[in-house]
Amino acid sequence: QQMWADEVNAKGGICDRKIEIVVKDHGYDVQKAVTAYADISADIVAMPQVIGSPVVSALLDDIERDKVLTFPQAWAASLLGKDSVQVIGTTYDIDMIAAVDFLTRTKGLKKGDRIGHVYFEGDYGANALEGSTWAAKKAGLTVVGQKIQATDTDLSAQVSALRKEGVKAVLISAGPAQTASLVGVAASRGLRVPVVSSAPGFAPQLMKTPAAPALAKLLHIVSAAPAVSSDLPGVQRMVKEYRKRYPDSPVDSGVLSGYNAAQLMGADLEKACEQGGLSREDVVKAHRSQKNADTGLGTPQDFSDVDRPASVETYVLKPDAKAVGAVVNAEDAHAAPGVQEYLSAR
Repeated sequence: QQMWADEVNAKGGICDRKIEIVVKDHGYDVQKAVTAYADISADIVAMPQVIGSPVVSALLDDIERDKVLTFPQAWAASLLGKDSVQVIGTTYDIDMIAAVDFLTRTKGLKKGDRIGHVYFEGDYGANALEGSTWAAKKAGLTVVGQKIQATDTDLSAQVSALRKEGVKAVLISAGPAQTASLVGVAASRGLRVPVVSSAPGFAPQLMKTPAAPALAKLLHIVSAAPAVSSDLPGVQRMVKEYRKRYPDSPVDSGVLSGYNAAQLMGADLEKACEQGGLSREDVVKAHRSQKNADTGLGTPQDFSDVDRPASVETYVLKPDAKAVGAVVNAEDAHAAPGVQEYLSAR
């Protein structure tokens, strides 16, 4: 996002103003985040990144009161329905509907089969489980759930339980450490079944761990964003520029997510300026008028309906240690069958 701000400022800024990115590290501590928000809220027009569902949830009332357009780095459906809060891309439930569709299309799962779903306690896991349960029911599958804590990094017990249940595939909605443990332990214990993760469950550093061979063989990732190794011109340009500016920093999905969010925020600021003002209310209004926001970094976004995800299309990615960001596109963006039906019924 700082790279984006530097690029914008080099061209004269927006509305004759320079962009300043103000950074506060909350360390994933909700109380620290509340304090940090109080420190900066009087002096900012918008927040193009706030990390973590629990943090965003704790700030929701303040964000809505202050009309600060906010892009969470979190994708729980519970964050929808707020005028000033915009989940970019899909929500966790949509991703898991896409994951079940991927498994039934490409991995031979059929009616009567059982699939495991290992998920974090909290909004992330609960929302993902809603999607997998709905999609499994439509496909005639049974979900075997395994709830875990963020502090659980050895998933041996969960793998044993899932193996005992005879699952034919496993979904995981957790963090990279949990994904690595699940796939690595499963492979070593003979549970060599397909595993599909939400985007937050993978990091390129995993491909330098002992779990790398199993991850390359068994794992796929569903994501609203393409791989940073994508041949999309906008992504390639971003990767080239980022490597030039930050040669010692890895290029991963976080880079793409941050740059995309900043680009979208910039478009909102420019539209608000064109319409006559840069107040917080002006920026929120400009944002909600965007029905086909396209940065060239993935799928177009529709921000006009506060109750629906900005996109329902997902990519399927596959780990590849030799690729930029250690992932490649396995399937281009598409909407899984049934997603619109699910959203209409929700």
